[in-house]
Amino acid sequence: MNPHTHDATHDHGPAAKDHDDKLTYYGAMEIGLRELLIAKGVFTAEDVRVAVEAMDSRTPENGARLAARAWTDGAFKARLLSDASAAAREMGYEIGPLKLMAVESTPKLHNLIVCTLCSCYPRMLMGLPPAWYKSAAYRSRAVLAEFGTHVPDDVEVRVHDSTADLRHMVLPVRPAGTNGWTEEQLVPLITRDSLIGVAVPSLPAR
Repeated sequence: MNPHTHDATHDHGPAAKDHDDKLTYYGAMEIGLRELLIAKGVFTAEDVRVAVEAMDSRTPENGARLAARAWTDGAFKARLLSDASAAAREMGYEIGPLKLMAVESTPKLHNLIVCTLCSCYPRMLMGLPPAWYKSAAYRSRAVLAEFGTHVPDDVEVRVHDSTADLRHMVLPVRPAGTNGWTEEQLVPLITRDSLIGVAVPSLPAR
């Protein structure tokens, strides 16, 4: 994970369309394989429905709760940065066999998550990935300025590449003015985008 800084003058370009409304070759392959496995009794259509509903029920709030706990509990923060997989399980989030790594942003270091090969993403903590995360444009050059995030010149930007076996989440910088806030009060400040690193948490506008 070598640090490098992106040139914010680059044109990110439009996000690639998912074409979820069209039956693609691989979509047809998935349907055929699924129906074959159901016909052979490997699993049932109800098993598929339950699994899909479970995946759809995952939201970025899971990851936000991990971050908020780390902001309010120094011992938990140390465990999260040391072994994020174990810390997630400690809070009741089952992440499977893959490794989860939490990377901490600071006033002098901003972390950003990408997946250059495909769209590996910690769905168990953040729900379904946004369309732009899967786009070729984002995977090739994630330009923070295009998301409205401006990193000062003296702040290092470190990009982390997720893989099939390793997922990342950002522990963002806690906003100023939140001293004394409870975990429940902090959770709404932490968005999916701040857990990826294309945004930073901030206090709600008044």
